Amino acid sequence: MKDKYLINARIIDPKNQIDEIGGLIIDSKGLIKAVGKKVANGNLPSKAQKIDLKKQVLMPGIVDMRVFVGEPGFEYKENFRTFSNSALAGGVTSAVSMPNTSPIIDNVSMVDFLKRRGRDKSKINIFPSASLTKNTDGKQMTEFGLLKRKGIVAFTDGIKTVQNPLLMSRIMSLASQSNALIMQHAEDNILSENGVINEGEISTRLGLKGIPSLAEKIIVERDLSFLEEYFCRYHISQISSEKTVQAIKKAKKDGKIFSTGVSINNLSLNENDIGDFKTFLKLSPPLRTENDRLSLVNGLNQGFIDVIVSDHKPEDEESKRLTFSQAASGASGVETLLPLALELYHNKSIKLDKLIAAITSNPAKILKIEKGTLQKGKDADLCVVDINKPWIVNKNKLKSKSKNTPIENRKLQGQVLKTFVKGEIAYERI
Repeated sequence: MKDKYLINARIIDPKNQIDEIGGLIIDSKGLIKAVGKKVANGNLPSKAQKIDLKKQVLMPGIVDMRVFVGEPGFEYKENFRTFSNSALAGGVTSAVSMPNTSPIIDNVSMVDFLKRRGRDKSKINIFPSASLTKNTDGKQMTEFGLLKRKGIVAFTDGIKTVQNPLLMSRIMSLASQSNALIMQHAEDNILSENGVINEGEISTRLGLKGIPSLAEKIIVERDLSFLEEYFCRYHISQISSEKTVQAIKKAKKDGKIFSTGVSINNLSLNENDIGDFKTFLKLSPPLRTENDRLSLVNGLNQGFIDVIVSDHKPEDEESKRLTFSQAASGASGVETLLPLALELYHNKSIKLDKLIAAITSNPAKILKIEKGTLQKGKDADLCVVDINKPWIVNKNKLKSKSKNTPIENRKLQGQVLKTFVKGEIAYERI
């Protein structure tokens, strides 16, 4: 591979506090050789192959901390090939896959299988997570040390919560010794039992069982209390309510060290969008009130929320075209993560650098992986974005195998033009 010269770009790299017009050089090994305003047309070899980006945004490839790929066991919903095609179209170059497959990713042989499949079939960097408990049944913890040595970057039961407080305290104690990252999906099973949407006026009007925000807050407060005894790397996968934001603010002010994520769905939508039983908006955690959504935006602005995730969970149409109580939870979203996030920039809710940090350098720092930056010497995983390009979401044009987008026909502003993985153009919009 010859050196590539990307010129005339607006370079945004929050980790290195760069926001300037300049260029980037990719060397023959797919590494970043130079970046910034000094990389300009006049400073480059006359015979160099140059790609003029016409002042479009050049940013690190997105690091998505929460995706469900489908392999093994649910290939009819998604597989590594279709997922990576969808991810690349959304500027995502690295993703953490959830362990809720069939069989569950909870042992070394399954990790080896997953890594081989990811390497052979995926065009992006797949960082597998393993389950916190055997078979995600919440009864017996997995072998953290052994799995971590095999390349597991985090431990989570994915769509399930560890309910037993004694087991959770033991998990956090072991994680503190092994330096393992724990990612908790926060929801109390008893309070949320049979619930399908946010508990409130709309659930009452639709006659659906609601999930109170207290179900989320209780688990968060319980786990943060354990942090006083067992200092470990602890991450709340995604929060959805104002009450939880307040609990996190208090814990941060008390000096507790942990990180928090939020789904782009909860940042961009609220319970009113469900309308009359739109099952494509049945999500976990559920969409809540507009006040809750605004609290999440404020939490991101103030630094109490660190990461935005797509929570990409493909479901086949048959699983969604059911009554609301019977329909599967989840939405495909890896391809629309960045454009939806850019809505928050365009409506002046969040500054662009903070938004980009929440999907690049912040998740990379939490995961302790060498991604999410345009730093010299790092892999040239990056994307080129026209942040102003208008378009309309058409589920039939999305590259995911499942088309269960919650934002069909939504008008968005901002689209990925090119995505590079290790210096090679892996996606280019025609």
